[in-house]
Amino acid sequence: MKKFNISAIALSVGLIFSTAVMAENMSKDQYKSHMKSIESEYKVDKAACDSFSGNVKDICVVEAKGKQSIAESELEANYKPSIKATYNAEVAKADAHYSVAIEKCDDKAGNNKDVCVKEAKSAKVHQIADAEAQMKTNNANAKASVTSGDAQAVANEKSGDANAKAAEKNADARKDATTEKRDADYAVAKEKCDVLAGNVKDKCISDAKLHFGK
Repeated sequence: MKKFNISAIALSVGLIFSTAVMAENMSKDQYKSHMKSIESEYKVDKAACDSFSGNVKDICVVEAKGKQSIAESELEANYKPSIKATYNAEVAKADAHYSVAIEKCDDKAGNNKDVCVKEAKSAKVHQIADAEAQMKTNNANAKASVTSGDAQAVANEKSGDANAKAAEKNADARKDATTEKRDADYAVAKEKCDVLAGNVKDKCISDAKLHFGK
């Protein structure tokens, strides 16, 4: 069977057009042109998958779709920049990586497959948790900046209050992300214990709970 090597760069960076769309003040015509280029490249990538078969072909198709999704979300984020658009682009990357990882798990069986799936989910949780934390931080900082600017016209001490509130929200966002990632990692560790039995399995689960604070 032919081997198919997934390009991590394709899923992490997106389409080659992503660099071009970084220009400011992109026109609507430029946006449409880039979108058509993304669609065209997807068709080429998908057609190339026909040279494979079985799960190798499935992985190829999923990667092509993921590459398209990432490129489109990056294009949107550059066409209409916003905190939310940047977050959506990060989520698109997480979804693409997850879809490919899950498809690769189909080559495994039994507990190995179960662990593979849990690890894929954990990786996605990590990526999205970090993206959410960053979005909350950016929102808090943006709000603090506006509040701080308005406040100085009234009293300088209010500026400090705004910054303090932003710092508190940033800390909460990081705490939430840490909790979500720890829970996902615990699920992976627990799944790995399922291949064991008896006292060995019990100890494995106990150690996992202790390590992840469960």
